Amino acid sequence: MGSEQDPILQAGRGLFLTFEGPDGSGKTTQVRLLAKWLRTRDLEPVLLRQPGSTALGERIRGILVDSRGEAAVGAIAPLAELALMFADRAQQIAEIIRPALAEGRVVVCDRYTDSSEAYQGAGRGLGSDRTLAVHRAICDDFQPDLTVLLLPDADLALERARKRNEQFQREHGGANENRFEAEGEAFFRRVHAAYAAIAEREPERVLRLGDGSVEEIAAAIQKSVEAKLRISSGS
Repeated sequence: MGSEQDPILQAGRGLFLTFEGPDGSGKTTQVRLLAKWLRTRDLEPVLLRQPGSTALGERIRGILVDSRGEAAVGAIAPLAELALMFADRAQQIAEIIRPALAEGRVVVCDRYTDSSEAYQGAGRGLGSDRTLAVHRAICDDFQPDLTVLLLPDADLALERARKRNEQFQREHGGANENRFEAEGEAFFRRVHAAYAAIAEREPERVLRLGDGSVEEIAAAIQKSVEAKLRISSGS
């Protein structure tokens, strides 16, 4: 595997990448393109989503993301929502992320704590300080090596998300994952603003990308990941 031009990560020196952004920002497409690019480098990524990707996480996802989950359990209090998000995250870190990184793998996760800061902290009004305090307590302040933040225009992202969920509902017999998209415009503007604030606060970790073409955004992501791969491999 690998070559002098394509350094392979060493055991114990894996790379943890996260993708963030409002629903409809194009994360799914860019995760897929990055995974394809990594495979050309002889790096088979570990692909995850939050909530989800573990047995516990998928059950939590059914409650928190699928709009039918809330119908089944009743209204979910903001703090309960935050706690469930971090329960999913803690399980995923212990069960998948840390072991994969110890093996020298590249872990690519669709959403992480930035999502909780944006959606629960800002969207639900719980605040960044409280969200980050929970992250420190539950996740031992475990941070990604690089976070790709896709932050297109808020109105465009919301339109894309609604269309995506309408298609998902048609293809899955009425099931959908539109619980957050069902929130009003003010909620989404708070989420959007929170993401922008995170990028400004942590420019070394967060790569913020906007409304370029799919190919332009993919190229920018690959360039940043390439730099991180060379650092992690000791090149």
